[in-house]
Amino acid sequence: MGALSRRDAWGWAMPESVPVRCPACRREHVYTAPVYPCACGAPTALRLDPAAAPVVAEHRSWDDEWIPLRCAHCGRGNHWPHPELGCPCGTVLRIPVSGAPATGSGAPGAAPAPEPGATPGAASPPTPRPTSASAPQSTQTPASASASATASGTHGAPAAPAARPAFQPRTIRTARDAVTTAALYLRWLGYQDIRRADQRPPNGIGLAAHGLLAQVDPTVRPAAPRDVECLWLTAMTESAECVYFSLAGYTDDARSRADTLCVPLFVLDLTGTPRPVNAPAGELSADGA
Repeated sequence: MGALSRRDAWGWAMPESVPVRCPACRREHVYTAPVYPCACGAPTALRLDPAAAPVVAEHRSWDDEWIPLRCAHCGRGNHWPHPELGCPCGTVLRIPVSGAPATGSGAPGAAPAPEPGATPGAASPPTPRPTSASAPQSTQTPASASASATASGTHGAPAAPAARPAFQPRTIRTARDAVTTAALYLRWLGYQDIRRADQRPPNGIGLAAHGLLAQVDPTVRPAAPRDVECLWLTAMTESAECVYFSLAGYTDDARSRADTLCVPLFVLDLTGTPRPVNAPAGELSADGA
């Protein structure tokens, strides 16, 4: 079966889908290439090679994980993550791409390789949220604060919002339980209309709500920096915030990258309670949507 592709109203290429069989467990998948934003605003999608077999990603290197690609609309050169698929059996498959330059080929016209640790694409990371340490300190004394609170109540100021009820966990036994728990937790945070995301992430399941894109990774492999970067890039195309849920946790580099990009990270324990593992997740858990 060949790759399925189409073009939108502006003539830009839309994501392609190819059938993929895991060589380890022989399970069949359908992989859809993610779309990333060029600095000019045009969507950039890699062309998948339906004739080539997927490769098991056993050893990782910078050259293998990034592909130089020029925007068909403005000609700008960027580096984008190499398409990968995480099989539920734990195998990570690297999806072949048509016209991808050989590793270290230095093909003419290719975009220069970014430095290791640099954020892919042309976009810059968002400004981190201000923390309590950078907030201006109040000069009120306890007595004046009490007086102000009394005065506010006297003049009919609105009372503080009622505290949210405690989250009711749900025991996780299967990958479906992990996705259900993440959806219930997002609803508890205040996000409504939780649904499956339009674009399937490279690993796990994508969830979406108004202004939010979430990724739930129920595999036994800790999430890597590339997983966090791909979620952040996809959320940028939809002008949305993003949040990551992982059953196996995160590597140290993934946590560091998530802190740089202000991506909240949660770990799903088997009792069904999402636990924040970085400051953005802690703020989101405390304040809600």
